[in-house]
Amino acid sequence: MQKRMAVTSKPIHDLLASRWSTRAFDPARPVSRDQLATLLEAGRWAPSCNGDEPWRYLIWDRKRDPEGFQKAFDCLSENNRKWVKNVPLLMLSCAGSNFEATGKPNRWTQHDTGAASVSMALQAEAMGLMVHQMGGYDAEKARAAFSVPAEYTPMAMIAVGYPTGPEILDEETKAKELRPRGRKPLAERFFEGGWGKGFAA
Repeated sequence: MQKRMAVTSKPIHDLLASRWSTRAFDPARPVSRDQLATLLEAGRWAPSCNGDEPWRYLIWDRKRDPEGFQKAFDCLSENNRKWVKNVPLLMLSCAGSNFEATGKPNRWTQHDTGAASVSMALQAEAMGLMVHQMGGYDAEKARAAFSVPAEYTPMAMIAVGYPTGPEILDEETKAKELRPRGRKPLAERFFEGGWGKGFAA
């Protein structure tokens, strides 16, 4: 298993620096029900506007539900299928449209659903697991295959499992896996004092 710590401009917590999205998952190591429940609990305690918890997650365990897993797998892009074939667990995050208590529109649901997914990704890292969130899938195919209600928006397919070495991957995917990690400078994405005025430490 690779450890690929982020090279940061300021020290951050190891849990944040070590979290990354591998494509190399160990096909021989399942995720236990207890581990899955712990990940979901981490998601449950994510922050949300008015504590509304607007997220819903569909879950497919390859061993417990091979038919459902295959249907979810078939929604993925061809490039993602190359490596997700080794993943023991898939999830689909979905964001609601309205506040549950009032039925009024809630424009923060996608933000909040992302927060729940990041909470699970960090919990996974703390447990020796990895989470990889994917935009490369057919959202409408997934909606139809799993009867996702119209008021929920499919957001990301999420692979969960134990990481392993990149040698398990095909050459094209391995090249992506081994690319150096990087992020834009703070000042290009974080502004202070007005739009476009880059933050300066």
